[in-house]
Amino acid sequence: MSSNTFGKIFSVTTFGESHGPAIGCVIDGCPPGLALAPEEFRRDLDRRATGKSRYTSQRHEADEVEILSGVFEGRTTGTPIALLIRNVDARSKDYAEIAQTFRPGHADYTYWQKYGIRDPRGGGRSSARETTMRVAAGVVAKKYLLEKFHVSVRGWLAQLGPLTPREFDWAAVDANPFFWPDAAMVPELESYINALRKSGDSVGARVNVAADNVPPGWGEPIYGKLDGEIAAALMSINAVKGVEIGAGFAAVTQRGSEHRDEITPQGFLSNHAGGILGGISTGQPVIASMVLKPTSSILIPGRSVNLGGEPVDVVTKGRHDPCVGIRATPIAEAMVALVLMDQALRHRAQCGDVGDIAPRIPGSVAGQK
Repeated sequence: MSSNTFGKIFSVTTFGESHGPAIGCVIDGCPPGLALAPEEFRRDLDRRATGKSRYTSQRHEADEVEILSGVFEGRTTGTPIALLIRNVDARSKDYAEIAQTFRPGHADYTYWQKYGIRDPRGGGRSSARETTMRVAAGVVAKKYLLEKFHVSVRGWLAQLGPLTPREFDWAAVDANPFFWPDAAMVPELESYINALRKSGDSVGARVNVAADNVPPGWGEPIYGKLDGEIAAALMSINAVKGVEIGAGFAAVTQRGSEHRDEITPQGFLSNHAGGILGGISTGQPVIASMVLKPTSSILIPGRSVNLGGEPVDVVTKGRHDPCVGIRATPIAEAMVALVLMDQALRHRAQCGDVGDIAPRIPGSVAGQK
């Protein structure tokens, strides 16, 4: 009922709160024999973490993963994998003043209405701190996908407020704290975020994800569509208010003669569908995009009410991001990887031998970012 688990065969259950003693997850359905060590989680957890640059929240968490079960002598056993990360830098006192009020734009009011109680410390369960465990689970999915299917899942920041990349270079994405594909624009982003922070305000962002080498045939018709599950997974991330697959909303102004991805013996001529047709992968790159709202935890006073229904002004103190999208790229990658992992195992279970008889065409002649 509480929907803390997602995935059918490769399922992930997360638990914990922002300022609780620890956060964690249980991964069930991971195939046995996958080499897995605690240090393999470091890269993606560092990419998601706060306090790694001047442009995100200055909360400093070690994010050291403890593997409690499901791994023996460095390999997965096929039994549930339990991962735990202890919180070491929570400052609950920063939230004492808002314990009796509802922050506008946050889940305070809706959690109160649903449960009749809420944890005000850093947003409790509704905090983006929970996404740490999604990234950890995504590390397992990414590794399996790459080793077994040569599928790679990569993301980048595609828009920061009004700014969009003028060039695209994969090598630049992990070389700057913004995951920005245009290295020449990084000073411009730094100036923009510094001015935003000084103003006490925030801004939204757009993150794109591309999964390369996805075989054709993954996904299920009607209720298990690959694009439907990717959309749901991305929308489940904190602050996400919009998701696109392929051309997305740009399809509104396209003609059918332009949008349809024509096919030749050499492959598809375009990828407006984002690598998915009828809910099933085409063999082209799977392209998804998500939009994150501006964080509402800002220093500019906002009107709200307290638990007694009386009007109050809310100023959110503490350590917050001027743009939550800056560190959302590894979260988006993880969610797409988790969906692909689950769909890969579901496809193998029912249709694993179909590839031996169904003819294939090349994935694409022209991809789309």
